[in-house]
Amino acid sequence: MPHIITKFERAAPEDVASLAKFGSATIHEAQGRLGALSSRLKPIDRAMSLCGPAFTVQSAPRDNIMLQLAIHYAQKGDVIVVSAGEYEEAGCFGDVLGNACLAKGIAGVVTDTGVRDTQALIELGLPVFSLSVCIKGTVKETLGQTGRDIIIGGELVRPGDVIRGDADGLVVVRREDAAEVARKSQAREDVEAELIEQYKSGRTVIDLCNLAPVLEAKGLTTDL
Repeated sequence: MPHIITKFERAAPEDVASLAKFGSATIHEAQGRLGALSSRLKPIDRAMSLCGPAFTVQSAPRDNIMLQLAIHYAQKGDVIVVSAGEYEEAGCFGDVLGNACLAKGIAGVVTDTGVRDTQALIELGLPVFSLSVCIKGTVKETLGQTGRDIIIGGELVRPGDVIRGDADGLVVVRREDAAEVARKSQAREDVEAELIEQYKSGRTVIDLCNLAPVLEAKGLTTDL
């Protein structure tokens, strides 16, 4: 049944801000290699970065009426996340709706269909992640839902979960886990910073990653 839900629990703003400090890959690794959306979903410009609570949308392919409703009802700081059947041959979002998003303070748009007017969107500065770039227009016919669980990029995204996107990809963090994942992400970055310093001091990857017993067990030989 078509239904608009706008009231749902969102991740705390301070937890969203904490997660925004880390890259998508770091967060993915820190939460046990979970939450990565399909690598087919890419930013229209590699400089784009977003982080915010998901305002989820279930939409029909080649139809953007639910996306337009989401722009109307989403809150400032939300990331609109649209599941539309992985339909590549439609441009459901462009610069006009991009301006509408900016006027509302929406943090970005993620969709598993196509977008268009990409040069204008890049100049606008709104982060947009999509499955494709396509000039073909859409209709406004079929109602769907907002504020419910969706599947996008092979992952479950719930309303209010945190979506973090950058040049490397997209990752979802459960809203109730956001603070803990931010803490683990910082711990991971601290460890990696120490490794980098040790590499600079002359230590080797075989030494620091303890690869010697692994390579010996696998029978690796060298001619050194």
